Amino acid sequence: MFIIRSLVTLLFVFTVSIYADDEIVVRAPTKFIENGKSIRLEIVIFKPEGPGPFPTLVFNHGSTGLGNNPAVFKKTVAPDFLADIFTTRGWLVAFPQRRGRGDSDGRYDEGFKPDRSRYSCIARYSLPGLDRAVEDLNAAVEYLKTRSDVSTESMIVAGNSRGGILSIVYAGIHPEIFKGAINFVGGWIGEACWQVDEINTNSFIRGAGFQKPTLWLYGEHDSYYSMAHSRKNFKSFVAAGGRGSFHAFSLGGSRNGHDLIFHTGLWIDIVDAYIGDIR
Repeated sequence: MFIIRSLVTLLFVFTVSIYADDEIVVRAPTKFIENGKSIRLEIVIFKPEGPGPFPTLVFNHGSTGLGNNPAVFKKTVAPDFLADIFTTRGWLVAFPQRRGRGDSDGRYDEGFKPDRSRYSCIARYSLPGLDRAVEDLNAAVEYLKTRSDVSTESMIVAGNSRGGILSIVYAGIHPEIFKGAINFVGGWIGEACWQVDEINTNSFIRGAGFQKPTLWLYGEHDSYYSMAHSRKNFKSFVAAGGRGSFHAFSLGGSRNGHDLIFHTGLWIDIVDAYIGDIR
């Protein structure tokens, strides 16, 4: 179940931490300023027992559907079932919430139409939102690298949906940080958008600068991206010099493949082998 919480902002504290067993919630400082105020990002951290440092998975959340329900923006996305999978394998897991999402400060501004009624299908409006997400992820990663319980020598970036494409793009921009990148059903906008190739395919190509193996996991009958579209994105990524393996799964019948991440039994062995090679 996704964790939904609202934190009280504490003044004059550089970073706020709330401990609950192996779960930590921090409000990480950033260099961002909006309306004259410093911006902090919420990061939910799950960790194994002990002081570490631990190999670390940075997991990026997706969108809010169509972007037309502001109430959803403030829901923190930190699936504990996913954290459990990795912490039991000795990994620290961090779920950064980008600006305007969860309890992070700032405006949620990831590619909306000019009237902010919903996400835009037009590249000139949509792509700056991806660039903004890259900036937010970079701020979160820079904070995590300062923590004594994070092993900066063994870090993986991963994400679901928009978080999946963000992870591949970010790894390509900063190939020196991570040992691997995992993309669960990634894409920035749905295939129904007429500029989908300009947005999704060209963005995945930006990740080709990451020269280590990546992992791409997709489900059949995805309500946002057909398997043909996702395979084309992967082939374009590889043609541009990227490395990786693509895996397609059926959730059974006509079940929505975009829910793949919840069907852990389908992908856990592949992910186990992948992170085992990295660690």
